[in-house]
Amino acid sequence: MDVSQYLEIFIDESSEHIQTLSDCIMALEQEPDNKDTINEVFRAAHSLKGMAGTMGFKRMQRLTHDMENVFQEVRSDKIKVDSAMIDLLFKCLDAIDSYVENIKATSDEGTDENEAIIKELNDFIQKEEGETTEQAQPEKPAEEEHPAEASDGGNDDKFSLIEVTDNEKKAIDEAKEAGQKIYGMTVYIQKECLLKAARAFLVFRAVEEFGQILVYRPSSQDIEDEKFELDFSFLVASNEDLEKIQSAASNVSEIEKVVGKEVSEFHLEGEETAVQEKEQTAAAPAKEEEKKPASEPKKAAPAKKKAVVGKPATSRTVRVDIEKLDLLMNQVSELIIAKNSLVAISSSDGSDNTQSFHDQIEYLERITTNLHESVMKVRMVPIENVTQKYPRMIRDLSRTLNKKINLVITGEDTELDRTVVDQIGDPLQHLLRNSADHGLESNDVRVERGKPEVGTIFLNAYQEGNNVVIKVGDDGNGIDTEAVKQKAIERGLVSPEQAENLSQKEIINFLFMPSFSMAKKITDISGRGVGLDVVKSGIEQLGGDVEVSTELGKGTTFTVRLPLTLAIIQALMVEIRDEKYAIALGSISNIEDIPVEDIKYVQAKEVIHLRGSVIPIVRLDQMLDIEPKEEEPDHLTVVIVQKGDQQAGLVVDNLIGQQEIVIKSLGKYINGNKLISGATILGDGDVALILDVNTLM
Repeated sequence: MDVSQYLEIFIDESSEHIQTLSDCIMALEQEPDNKDTINEVFRAAHSLKGMAGTMGFKRMQRLTHDMENVFQEVRSDKIKVDSAMIDLLFKCLDAIDSYVENIKATSDEGTDENEAIIKELNDFIQKEEGETTEQAQPEKPAEEEHPAEASDGGNDDKFSLIEVTDNEKKAIDEAKEAGQKIYGMTVYIQKECLLKAARAFLVFRAVEEFGQILVYRPSSQDIEDEKFELDFSFLVASNEDLEKIQSAASNVSEIEKVVGKEVSEFHLEGEETAVQEKEQTAAAPAKEEEKKPASEPKKAAPAKKKAVVGKPATSRTVRVDIEKLDLLMNQVSELIIAKNSLVAISSSDGSDNTQSFHDQIEYLERITTNLHESVMKVRMVPIENVTQKYPRMIRDLSRTLNKKINLVITGEDTELDRTVVDQIGDPLQHLLRNSADHGLESNDVRVERGKPEVGTIFLNAYQEGNNVVIKVGDDGNGIDTEAVKQKAIERGLVSPEQAENLSQKEIINFLFMPSFSMAKKITDISGRGVGLDVVKSGIEQLGGDVEVSTELGKGTTFTVRLPLTLAIIQALMVEIRDEKYAIALGSISNIEDIPVEDIKYVQAKEVIHLRGSVIPIVRLDQMLDIEPKEEEPDHLTVVIVQKGDQQAGLVVDNLIGQQEIVIKSLGKYINGNKLISGATILGDGDVALILDVNTLM
């Protein structure tokens, strides 16, 4: 059994349990006596322990086991939850998360034993029992839950009347001739165990470090299929002492006890026998350094240790409602019908073929549009996948900065494409940290200003047309635009004269420049010059944009707009000279036919006055370095594009029409040119470049 094949599932499910633990521990801080939350923490820790044990990640298993032990005491009302315990539990969570990150990167948990955390966990229990901290044993076994009672050989004696097949008898005789001892062993699994077959597999791996399993009762296939109750038995041939083998088997988690004896006589099935035996019962002894066998239960010889080496496993899965898949399947079947209809038309000679062909093309277009929508829905995940990590982060920041902070998150069920959700986490996290560190004043200052002592940071997400809008803000000090202006003058970005004519928006835009930080001192939270420019570039890479609104003394709000999906978009196809270009339809507000004489100049830049707005003109042929026309036309076709509340007019030669396009990345080929966001392949096989409106603006 190769457990590496389950690595992705393990990573996904571990991440879910870690998030559950984080949410529950946060809730416990507010309601320390909530039994439901306490039980949920215990269940999540128990599940993590079992999963880690099944995968062979012993360090992670040991840590989660000790965490589970503490919560067993909390459930029994022997220990009370306090702030010290909450801090320790978060330390545990960070350590577990670190194990999972290591596993993602290398398929291995790493070498960190986290002894200090384990000692602290054990101290909680020992204080209750009146023991001193010096007696703490970090090496406490991870399976010391239900000490087995000594067996008298009665009901536990599964080998008193052992019957073997002819082939099994031959294998036993060969082992005895080679000087090996034959031990009969029965393993009892705890009642709460969820994965009995996995526990059996781990027992077999542990035992086969010392010998060769010759007989399985029930059969190895039945054990693999979980066709047994809470115990299973086997015969093992070994040169080692029985105690060592029992100890190895007992060290597997969720094993109640292991009964073993040396068996000296056997007979074939159907005959009677007397068995001479030496019996001994072992119950989960103190854990020694565990071996890492890698042989399968059915293999005869013990295998050498084998390291699991694989490419980094990352989360590449999306959970999908079965109804969405049913709808998808239905549309694929319609696609097949449409294909068959087209094949039938192409092979017939009827006079009405042209009309039938056009009808089928229309039908095909409807199906592909519906199919696209269905696939997009399958790829969509709630933004909650990202935001659920933030309450814990804000709690830690509140303690680090010594500020009282309340985080309010709304619109968590707003859905985005999975690829967008995966990449938006860091920019949003940076904005929240920025609000906590720079935005909110200290508690004393807030009280002096007549504000509530507890500062509020909010994150609000909602859908707006083909975009998702995420607002991140605070009720803090707001941005001091005068201070930003002075900093810009100091750095030589503008002269004092130019600075006087800058609008508030232009001043705030300095904050998005590389290495432009307003932090007065460097901390772990901010002020290292990795500032809002990283946020801006990260959001623009996703086809989005970010804007800032602020009022001194009242607070600041960052508004992030993101496309719902990155894969397929509706676009307007335009022509500049003989080349075709695509502009995302979501960026276009309207299209105008402008007489050349209507073009005016502001500071030597071309603009048009349209319905009360002054809109700058962008000559795309000049931007794209295309040869100018020999003669200037009387009228210009201008595509008015919008980014937030900014507008610009793009001058094009011709409009081709609206089209659904599939975005293809150009990779490293045009890395330096941010004007082009990708390309698409048209119906005639031509390649059209996609213009990035955000960069144009």
